Amino acid sequence: MAGIEVKSFDKADEVNDNFNNAKIEAVKVGNQRLMKLTLQPGWQWSKDIKPTVGGESCQATHLGIIISGAVCAKHNDGTELTYKAGDAYSIQPGHDGWVVGDKPAVVYEFHGMWGE
Repeated sequence: MAGIEVKSFDKADEVNDNFNNAKIEAVKVGNQRLMKLTLQPGWQWSKDIKPTVGGESCQATHLGIIISGAVCAKHNDGTELTYKAGDAYSIQPGHDGWVVGDKPAVVYEFHGMWGE
């Protein structure tokens, strides 16, 4: 294997657009799964993902960077924060999240289990 590996989200290894208001593109590079999420205005985990995956709140861990738009996450412990373009974030299991405003949110996540 070469010491440099590059993959493009334009030719993602996986594409999942089965959820309302969300598109998930994933590439495997450096033995890691990286994801690009495009979340449309009106997207909310509890409305668009929960009916498919179940549970009272999202049980995934999220580690990422938001490139455009804004997302608000509310943890089960009551903590609520909005992150926007240029912010890095870490969110522990037990939360809801939604797009803020009328622009799509584009995020890149490095944890690899979103929406599954």
